[in-house]
Amino acid sequence: MGSRRQDYGRTLPMLHVDQPLQSIEAQMRELRQRIHSHPELGYQEYLTSDLVAERLQQWGYEVHRGIAETAVIGTLKKGTGSKVLGLRADMDALPILEKTGLPYASQVPGKMHACGHDGHTTMLLAAAQVLAEHTPFDGTLRLIFQPAEEGLAGARRMIQEGVLEQFPCDALFAMHNMPGYPAGKLGFRAGAFMASADQVKVTIHGQGGHGAMPHQCVDPVVVCASIILALQTIVARNVSPQQMAVITVGAITAGKASNVIPDSADMLISVRALDNAVRDHLEARIKHLIHAQADAFGARAEVHYSSDYPLLLNHPGMTEFATQVALDWLGEEEVLTDIAPFNGSEDFAWFLRERPGCYLIIGNGEGEKTCMIHDPRYDFNDDILMRGAGYWIKLTEAYLPLRG
Repeated sequence: MGSRRQDYGRTLPMLHVDQPLQSIEAQMRELRQRIHSHPELGYQEYLTSDLVAERLQQWGYEVHRGIAETAVIGTLKKGTGSKVLGLRADMDALPILEKTGLPYASQVPGKMHACGHDGHTTMLLAAAQVLAEHTPFDGTLRLIFQPAEEGLAGARRMIQEGVLEQFPCDALFAMHNMPGYPAGKLGFRAGAFMASADQVKVTIHGQGGHGAMPHQCVDPVVVCASIILALQTIVARNVSPQQMAVITVGAITAGKASNVIPDSADMLISVRALDNAVRDHLEARIKHLIHAQADAFGARAEVHYSSDYPLLLNHPGMTEFATQVALDWLGEEEVLTDIAPFNGSEDFAWFLRERPGCYLIIGNGEGEKTCMIHDPRYDFNDDILMRGAGYWIKLTEAYLPLRG
């Protein structure tokens, strides 16, 4: 397969980053591509976490491991300041077969960095090196390299295992690349920014039998079909048109033969919202509707509702602060100050429930040839590495300023 390079549709303007950061750009590109070639799934990021820990120790950070299987916490204190700033990057890959054809494509069949976590890790490592070796600040910098963001709620597990008690932070920030936005532009939004994500597992218990004699059966497949159609009326008729709600039936499993009506059928449903009141309303309506539909057909429904990822809420004050850092550094042309929220979910929301902070995006590029994340043809745009790292440096300098 030949080498494939995406056209990101934009040449970045001058970065305004200091020479120390510019001097390690080639090194960091190589590092990002090295991580990309060796993807690891959630709670299996052993090579990646070893690499991160080794680099942080080399630059003088106090390194702690053992939380949430593969998490790495790096701490660096300068001066006498008491404030503690937390910066987080995710490390895990996805169970996707890569189709980029790049020289540094995944060497592990069926696993791929299709969301850019290789880039997020590298941006934070680049900032870590410069902050340790060249940048003065007054306080404590806490770098959190998190496992298992992709559906396994690594942030929740870290919190459950006491990461914020062992390694306190006054404020927390994280960044995600986003295809479809101009390369290197930084985007912010206060309040609700990423949707909540709930999963519903449903089993419909009917009465199986011969496919030629359906009148003697209670067909769970027909019940599921009715439920699937009825669920859409919740969004259309029970949620305000001014609110966002998504109900998606992603899987239905039933039977193994065309002439046999099975005893039961299973469904998997994804539910998303950008408002907690809407989220609660969706749960109540979905449960009621599923049981009512099953009862109408003479079947029985078993519903397991799992509240997986909470609504990501950016703290207004911290978002204003983070936005101003970007504006002061790059100017209005390179900063998007009130972007639309996303229907996707992000487990950094768990951290933001515990501490004030902000989750922001960095544009990965736009244009017809730019792939969305979770696509087997996606690749992180190495041209934005130094801008992302530079922002972490500027944010640290602003949050932990030297005393005059």
